Amino acid sequence: MRLNPPTVFIFLISLILTGLAVVSKLGLVAVPFQFPNQDFWLAVIGYIVLMLGNLVRGL
Repeated sequence: MRLNPPTVFIFLISLILTGLAVVSKLGLVAVPFQFPNQDFWLAVIGYIVLMLGNLVRGL
């Protein structure tokens, strides 16, 4: 399996999503909850975006 480094754009999207998950879990900023376990799913989506950035070339 050949892995590629993610672009800066993909890395920043992943960082923002996981950072928002941490902030909402700790309660530092009032983030409106749209669905149950929102902080968990934001973190999962952030890591999936980062994984796709590593697996797909040119993403």
